[in-house]
Amino acid sequence: MHEHETYDVVVLGSGAAGLTAALAAAVEGARVAVFEKAELLGGTTALSGGTIWVPVNQPARAAGIKDSRADGLAYLASLSNGMILPELAEALVDGGPELVDFVEQQTDLRFQLVEGYPDYHPERPGGRPDGGRSIEVGLFSFLGFEEWEDRIAGDTCRLLIREMPLGGGTGALEPDVLAEREKNRAEGLGRALVGGLLQACLRRGVHVATRSRGLRLITEGGAVTGIEIGTPDGVRSVRTGAVVLATGGFEYDPDLVRDFLRGPLTRAIGAPSNTGDGLRMAMRVGAQLGNMREAWWAPVVSLPGRRRDGARNGLLTSRERALPGSIMVNRHGRRFANEAANYNAFGGAYHQLDASKFEYPNLPSFMIFDQSTVDRFGVFGGAPGGAVPDWLVRADTLGELAGRLGLPAAEVAATVRRFNEHARAGTDPDFGRGDNAYDRFPGGRVLDPESVLSTLGPVETAPFYGVEVGSSALGTKGGPRTDREGRVLDVDGDVIRGLYAAGNVMASPSGMVYGGAGATLAVAGVWGLYTGRAAARDPASGARSPVLSERSGS
Repeated sequence: MHEHETYDVVVLGSGAAGLTAALAAAVEGARVAVFEKAELLGGTTALSGGTIWVPVNQPARAAGIKDSRADGLAYLASLSNGMILPELAEALVDGGPELVDFVEQQTDLRFQLVEGYPDYHPERPGGRPDGGRSIEVGLFSFLGFEEWEDRIAGDTCRLLIREMPLGGGTGALEPDVLAEREKNRAEGLGRALVGGLLQACLRRGVHVATRSRGLRLITEGGAVTGIEIGTPDGVRSVRTGAVVLATGGFEYDPDLVRDFLRGPLTRAIGAPSNTGDGLRMAMRVGAQLGNMREAWWAPVVSLPGRRRDGARNGLLTSRERALPGSIMVNRHGRRFANEAANYNAFGGAYHQLDASKFEYPNLPSFMIFDQSTVDRFGVFGGAPGGAVPDWLVRADTLGELAGRLGLPAAEVAATVRRFNEHARAGTDPDFGRGDNAYDRFPGGRVLDPESVLSTLGPVETAPFYGVEVGSSALGTKGGPRTDREGRVLDVDGDVIRGLYAAGNVMASPSGMVYGGAGATLAVAGVWGLYTGRAAARDPASGARSPVLSERSGS
């Protein structure tokens, strides 16, 4: 890096938010650099399913699925609890289809429906029980792009979400199909999304550097005019017309987690580089903060070993806890929530405080399931009737399993007895499991999607299995407040010139809501598009950057 390197727009972070921002700015004619703190590109996006939640999206329209802007807004409003700013909800819903068009016009990626995937709260006004709002990019080929293939975080996956059990598929490919995809180096999920965006950025001349951490914003006259970048070779000052913060959340910083989040986070699961860098940079220049207590909550099982990015291995428990023959209990051996609820809503159950004992009674929690679940559905990537992972605790009786998990056997027995009695009758009077289409979706692809028996089934067939489940988050969603275009606002509500934020680093426009599969990447992509365009078009940016001034004709 040169001592006096200059760009029109600097983007910090290389997830969906950062790469979309960089591409959008480059399309506008700006000279752009992306600086990624980690050694691997892609952030949490590269670890994700690559799904985007977009009301009134183009693939759904082509499939004849009816949706409307009004329904999308009504749905978000019904879940808001007063935390969603109406103008940002409108920007999110309006920006989704625009993002789809932009990505398909500027990259080799093409979106398709994850068919039948319900909204996470389909019973709410404007919700979609039959799906239509969750879309994913198709397979992306790394042929001719191999030099970047291993520089993107996450593991290679030849499947699409809709081919996986979580999305209603089998999780298996025919040998000839798999061989063809391997030959073409074709991948799905988050790595496909990152690969397609990264390839388009490089084609547009965007400079991409890893192991380059944003340290401190440089300001002149109250406007951001540069950024200090830390590299293995030292600290460099980079001049720029605008900075887009796309550094992810702060879930890996224990102090920030303690000070801001509404409840316990026992471990994070996203990119380990998410330590609040963008938040601190914004705070130093007087940014107003918002939505700081919220995260994209998720119950997670910890596994032995570490990922390529250095973080501990872990698995979301999205599907298994919703299948018949499976329940969740707390440390006292009692059920405490609708096991089939979406992971963000379920995560809220971990924050309930016992006012007398002053403890969080639902942490730790445990998932318990029986052999019937394994036989009918398969668990944690296994085929129906196949082997179960060796990290699960196994026992021939529930009492023995409770002992091995450190749970009170009598309470577990009573809990299971009550649950089984109601499950056989097809009802859950305690938590309403099975009352909506999302609850029934994981089992409904095998059983009857209209029947509560697709999620309710007795836990009675030996052997029994169990595993501890912790409170986690895909990322935090609080940070600097922005306007509709992603311009960061100061404590008085005025724009901080030259500073933008997109994705999990910003005060999320979705408040505490997780609308459906892909809601995290929708916020990232939409505000990546908004901020990239706005940063490149910013008159102040052009005035300070001769390159942009010449190209824009200003």
